[in-house]
Amino acid sequence: MLIQDHVRQAQEFLDAADAEISAGDALQGSEKLWGAATQVIIAAAQERDWSYGSHSDMRNSVRRLAAEHDDPSLQDWFLAAEHAHVNFYHGFMDDDALQFARQRVRQFVVRMLELIDAE
Repeated sequence: MLIQDHVRQAQEFLDAADAEISAGDALQGSEKLWGAATQVIIAAAQERDWSYGSHSDMRNSVRRLAAEHDDPSLQDWFLAAEHAHVNFYHGFMDDDALQFARQRVRQFVVRMLELIDAE
């Protein structure tokens, strides 16, 4: 997939997460949040010719971007996406925690898109 395909997919996953969560499916909504975060990371990594094939690669990309742009919130917001991913398997998040993650992942995707467009 091309960078713009990953960007489009990230936005589609955000919309799907909103729909799933609104419909009461917290688990699927959680996984769509994770999908949105990973797709935007893949887009940024592809643009920079960085590895993105593993969870560790994606985490490292976020760390690098946070350092390069002096934006530690990227790591915090990515952590919210990781929590949503774990929630898909274990269902531990209550409604407030899921809404918090939903907001943070949306902020993460928006900021990452700014960094992609800035290059």
